[in-house]
Amino acid sequence: MNRSNYVIEVHDSMSTIEKTQWNALLLSDSVPTPFLRFEYLNAMHESASAVTESGWTCKYVTLHLDKQLVGACPLYLKTHSYGEYVFDWAWAQAYQRHGLHYYPKALIASPFSPVPGSRLLAQDEEKRLHLLQAVLDLCLTWGVSSLHMLYASEADMRAAQACHMLQRQTIQFHWTNRDPQGQPFESFDAFLSSLNQEKRKKIKQERKKVTQAQVDFKAFEGPDIKDEHWAFFYRCYQQTYLEHGNAPYITRAFFESMQHEMQDNWVMFIAHRLGQPIACSLVALERNEKQQAVVAYGRYWGALERVDCLHFEACYYQPLIWCIDKGVERFEGGAQGEHKMARALLPVKTHSAHWLAHPSFAKAVDEFLTQEGQHMDEYLEHLQERNPFKTSGLL
Repeated sequence: MNRSNYVIEVHDSMSTIEKTQWNALLLSDSVPTPFLRFEYLNAMHESASAVTESGWTCKYVTLHLDKQLVGACPLYLKTHSYGEYVFDWAWAQAYQRHGLHYYPKALIASPFSPVPGSRLLAQDEEKRLHLLQAVLDLCLTWGVSSLHMLYASEADMRAAQACHMLQRQTIQFHWTNRDPQGQPFESFDAFLSSLNQEKRKKIKQERKKVTQAQVDFKAFEGPDIKDEHWAFFYRCYQQTYLEHGNAPYITRAFFESMQHEMQDNWVMFIAHRLGQPIACSLVALERNEKQQAVVAYGRYWGALERVDCLHFEACYYQPLIWCIDKGVERFEGGAQGEHKMARALLPVKTHSAHWLAHPSFAKAVDEFLTQEGQHMDEYLEHLQERNPFKTSGLL
């Protein structure tokens, strides 16, 4: 179809986009996640978490055909590289050394959300390609240094390859609810019994430390997460950031919006010590058409007291117990963290695509990514040799 038949629009906020159509596109795409829902992206903007003042200028792109939304993506103009988790600081420094400006750059991503999934929402491959070509045209018009599409799906990467974008791989760690026979784990004990002795012993020792500190947990899902729970969570979340000398990226208003607009997409684990709440973790959920949670995403945590191994309990063991009990298929542990392998989260590749306007820098980055990709393959092979399960081949 001729590109002239499509109508491209750029939006400074989600308020000028039809919510139902956006979410319908997402749900029909290959890898939907909560982090590209209209409500999530809108909350990031309206809560002042991802706005121009914080270095995220919204330029959401829509593709219409016969007045029908057939493609869309979250696009931002960035003045820094925080909150992305695919690191390009060295590229920015190289530009600076040569007297060039790396920022502003363009970014297709969900803010502060290193979660693989669909980025170019489209009805089919043809429209996905038209959407990406339109974004690249916009980048040329705006004169930005580069475009980066992070944690993209396979369909997104095919479109990126067709547009001659550079491709990059990184590693994350995910847990799959599948025993050596390929069946869901019957219990957390059954999961532990599938691990080799060293890893099983380590987990038991870590959990024992939390129990001996007289800490117990309670899980709250969806509408059972009350106002006081959300308020306590943010207190913990904020405190943990401040202890590291930083203000939290995400505002309290964002989580208030999640409470009211996407409450079914969250489960919260609150730790109590001698009856008093001391820590909290918040896990996002992707649900299927039957509203069954199918994927859980480790996202946020915080603590008001220091207890040895409390982080592991709140962010890994309690969510895994919950996932096994609820029949959740997968738990994704977020960006980085080789230590997650000791908790039976296994390495998987994630993908991003990059376009640089400057030909010489594009060539240099292409050569760098080729070498990095070879090292990443070797690193993945090394990690796979350290499989924590008794038998190899468990994904």
